[in-house]
Amino acid sequence: TGFLAGQMTAGLGVLLSLPYTSFCFKLGAASLPFVFLYPTAKRWTKYPQLFLGVTFNWGVFMGWAANEGSVDLGVLMPMYVAGVCWTMIYDTIYAHQDKKDDEKLGLKSTALTFGEDKKVMYG
Repeated sequence: TGFLAGQMTAGLGVLLSLPYTSFCFKLGAASLPFVFLYPTAKRWTKYPQLFLGVTFNWGVFMGWAANEGSVDLGVLMPMYVAGVCWTMIYDTIYAHQDKKDDEKLGLKSTALTFGEDKKVMYG
């Protein structure tokens, strides 16, 4: 718990150092449900890689907000969606290495969901 507290304190420090502190703090806080849900996603959804993508790519919004003090969805959503798709693709490739262990443990992943039908993810 000390390590977690250290990480959370460092994250708070980063948030408070951003130029548009109030807006960035609220936007960063909006990502917390995804941050808390992602570690358990393999237990309750067949698409944990989607949660990883949604969580990991939140930085698209944070970076823009830190620079501009706003969120322009017309500019940011294409980049965010592309980042989420890219994350799903590379983590599905990675998840194929864990399929046997995931099956034994009753965990879920896109690698198990799509099986050997790689065209679903890779076109």
